[in-house]
Amino acid sequence: IIVLSVMNGFQKEVRDRMLGVVSHIEVYAVDAAAVADMAGLLARLKAHPQVLGAAPFITAQALLARGDDMKGVLVRGIDPALEPEVSDLSNETQAGVLQRLQPGEFSLVLGRDLANNLGVQSGDPVTLVSPSGQVTPAGVVPRMKQMGVVGTFSSGHYEYDSALALMHVEDAARMFRLEGPSGVRLKLRDLHQAREVARDLQLDLGPAFFVRDWTQQNK
Repeated sequence: IIVLSVMNGFQKEVRDRMLGVVSHIEVYAVDAAAVADMAGLLARLKAHPQVLGAAPFITAQALLARGDDMKGVLVRGIDPALEPEVSDLSNETQAGVLQRLQPGEFSLVLGRDLANNLGVQSGDPVTLVSPSGQVTPAGVVPRMKQMGVVGTFSSGHYEYDSALALMHVEDAARMFRLEGPSGVRLKLRDLHQAREVARDLQLDLGPAFFVRDWTQQNK
């Protein structure tokens, strides 16, 4: 009984911390294109009785450089006003950090372990290198942009705290050459219903969107 209790508690703790960063369900436009009618999509998704919150996002891989140090990062463009509906990152201990992401300022909020590995803190400049380069007479050159670190977050899950960088969704669209958010993150009333809800949403939205739940992301 003791061993089973410890194992179950450990599993729940890891799962809950992971789901504080990862969505219960993610809905993507096919080919990673921008969603043409974001307001309409949000309304359709929120109409499902199991959907508790929804927020647009952009996700992309990039390199983050500080001096001679360079790390591969997962960049997530978010809407700071809607992110609390789907994430636990803006809880009381980290209140206001995400609100520092303002459109047009090209600022970043880094996972605490990522910031420590790069030796940066709030106020320091870093360089974000996008793999989607621009064509020049000399060939394809990666796009680079100097950004400021405006804060850090800690989810308690090293995999995300050491590799995730958050920026405003509008700035992410400009950086990665998109016309807008490419997907929506969802939070459900019951996370154990994720597979069934994802199946329902996929049937409703059709082939123009790809729906993936947290159990598929973390097999």
